[in-house]
Amino acid sequence: MKELVDQIKAEIEIYVKNAEAQVEKGNKAAGARARKSALNLMKLMKDFRKASVEATK
Repeated sequence: MKELVDQIKAEIEIYVKNAEAQVEKGNKAAGARARKSALNLMKLMKDFRKASVEATK
């Protein structure tokens, strides 16, 4: 579970960096990377939810 949380933190950092580059600098490639990162975050969050539910059983 700790490893999963660390992966989520790392992915959030990647997302923020790329999203800011798109918004502030108009970097289109960074926007694509931010969208990819958002999809990865969605998957990681689903995995976290499953692990969290299992841990409370």
